[in-house]
Amino acid sequence: MSRNTLVVAGLALILAIGALVLQFVLPVGDGVGNSDLDAIRADITQLKQTGASQSLKVAYMDAESAFTVFVLAVNDLRQQITDKNNEIGVLGSEYTQGIISLDDYQQRYYVLSAELLDARMTTAAGTLDRMIASSEFSDLRSSLITLREQAQPLIDEINNLVSTIRVGAIDATEFGNRLQARTAAFDQFDGYVTVAATTKLVQATNKVANEYGYDLVIRKKDVIMYRNPVTIDDITELVKAEIKDYL
Repeated sequence: MSRNTLVVAGLALILAIGALVLQFVLPVGDGVGNSDLDAIRADITQLKQTGASQSLKVAYMDAESAFTVFVLAVNDLRQQITDKNNEIGVLGSEYTQGIISLDDYQQRYYVLSAELLDARMTTAAGTLDRMIASSEFSDLRSSLITLREQAQPLIDEINNLVSTIRVGAIDATEFGNRLQARTAAFDQFDGYVTVAATTKLVQATNKVANEYGYDLVIRKKDVIMYRNPVTIDDITELVKAEIKDYL
């Protein structure tokens, strides 16, 4: 599979989302920079100037907490990842206790590593399929379908890697190289799926803010160090309620 093909599909999705959302989805570094804080201050100043006779209605939203709604919605898909990680943990314990030899441990570990990547890919692709089927993602459906189609070769390559290592038809070095390459491609694909989910989170936040008449909603992780609960509301639970049936 051409990695460039997957990149193009991902870029098409990003372009469909738009720059405004990307400022929320793809922050630079661990928090906002000075320019971002200056922009927020400017927004507040403008709001005060244009509505001086009215009180400024401000809220914040915990994006990380709200995003867990999407994670929990695909728990059935994610169970295979949990199961495979548990198998790897048991294998490590068996080796530590001297139950299995180093050779047996390595061979089984290689197989489980490939199967874990396959489980992660299956989960991400399954999540994408649910997005495509959801009416709440209809505005992104065309781009999501393209991304899903372009990801199929990667799915096939990972399946082939699992089959190859199970029968031992590949040496450790070649397997390590192929696993690393497929993992990098998967991480890129999974990132695009996350972008799509986060886009809907932003849109849901906008919907709640408009419905309840907020002038400004701030992302908690970036700037909230103190708030007066009387004057600044937490709308995280409202956003969670909005997105609970999206997937």
